[in-house]
Amino acid sequence: MQDRLHILEDLNMLYIRQMALSLEDTELQRKLDHEIRMREGACKLLAACSQREQALEATKSLLVCNSRILSYMGELQRRKEAQVLGKTGRRPSDSGLSAECSPCRGRVCISDLRIPLMWKDTEYFKNKGDLHRWAVFLLLQLGGDIQDTEMILVDRTLTDISFQSNLLFTEAGPDFELRLELYGACVEEEGALAGAPKRLATKLSSSLGRSSGRRVRASLESAGGSGSSPILLPTPAVGGPRYHLLAHTTLTLAAVQDGFRTHDLTLASHEEHPAWLPLYGSVCCRLVAQPLCMTQPTASGSLRVQQAGARQGWARVHGVLKGTNLFCYRQSEDADTGEEPLFTIAINKETQVQAGELDQATGRPFTLIISNQYGEDKVTHTLQTESRGALQSWMEALWQLFFDMSQWKQCCDEIMKIETPAPRKPAPVLAKQGSLYHEMVLSEPVAPGGPGEGLLLQDNEISAEIQALLSSYYSDR
Repeated sequence: MQDRLHILEDLNMLYIRQMALSLEDTELQRKLDHEIRMREGACKLLAACSQREQALEATKSLLVCNSRILSYMGELQRRKEAQVLGKTGRRPSDSGLSAECSPCRGRVCISDLRIPLMWKDTEYFKNKGDLHRWAVFLLLQLGGDIQDTEMILVDRTLTDISFQSNLLFTEAGPDFELRLELYGACVEEEGALAGAPKRLATKLSSSLGRSSGRRVRASLESAGGSGSSPILLPTPAVGGPRYHLLAHTTLTLAAVQDGFRTHDLTLASHEEHPAWLPLYGSVCCRLVAQPLCMTQPTASGSLRVQQAGARQGWARVHGVLKGTNLFCYRQSEDADTGEEPLFTIAINKETQVQAGELDQATGRPFTLIISNQYGEDKVTHTLQTESRGALQSWMEALWQLFFDMSQWKQCCDEIMKIETPAPRKPAPVLAKQGSLYHEMVLSEPVAPGGPGEGLLLQDNEISAEIQALLSSYYSDR
């Protein structure tokens, strides 16, 4: 039965690869091949794992790879459908607005993720009951982009789950839906030495010196005194630990705010569930967005500007439309070098823009009037362009900006700060889960000149020796 499942799995992977090749999309094909290779590596690692943390990380990687492959499969199916409908002359049913009416894309970043826990009084304050531990992580999806946080090990000593990851999604529209899924697996306690194969334990006991070796061998033999050998692990199951969906929620543009907010979680497990975790039912995070219209110039060119209140005198400037401002520089080089503009014209949702007639007589300037209301005062700037085509370009850029503002809403009030995601830190290790070295009880110090002098290794030497043996063992496998 297991062989049949592997054959079907290989056929599915082959079908997916062939579909990607038929669409001639090299980028999607590259992503798909990468995830398939990662998935194969995670399966091999999971089968070879002897440590609990390794198995949890490998299972997590496998779950993330499967989610990404399913997402790419959906994208392949949509593109294949569009290709078929295009050949038959039909339009896809889900075709959206034309490119002229499409809002700009943007970046969405979520950080400071915290999920509060709700322990019973007897568990948290009185420290009573069985001590259970969980391994949890968040899986986040926006469109076809799937990312994950680091794995956190949780027990009743923690009041909340705090993720340090800053996750950035670079291809988001104003209609984005960011789905958060919390996965958890119950971590069973087991002796650290019980996971060491007999061959590794023998090499350890014979390589640490006589005194240390005798102590290690005695502890191993006493552990196996029941007649069965706990050191020999059964063949690792490919499935490994199993993560369960504990809670989920979906965040949209309405949840974006340049600050810390709390959002409701939908719980997906109950108290009788094997991986149940006492969640409070909410998630706290900072969700910000940066539309491209706020960070990149949308129009630029030479202008003549008559400032408000000045009936005579025109200033020739280089205008740059970026975000909610039209920056007016003395020359184009000043915009590239970061010089301060001569003056700035505000462009917001209340700004009124009026263009001159496009069929004016030859030689007459093409004008553009921009008006802003400040209380009871109305401030007007008159702009002149060099040609009818330039005027048309400025008008289209302004209308596009107004459309982007109407779609991205509060994200266009001011630029929200996005922190660059830091490199992923290694997962923390729970207490009593150290290396074999930390589980050993070293011999008493040997008196100078006594028997065994020079046979005992120092702490750092023992640690290095164990690391070398572990590397040798896993390389052999």
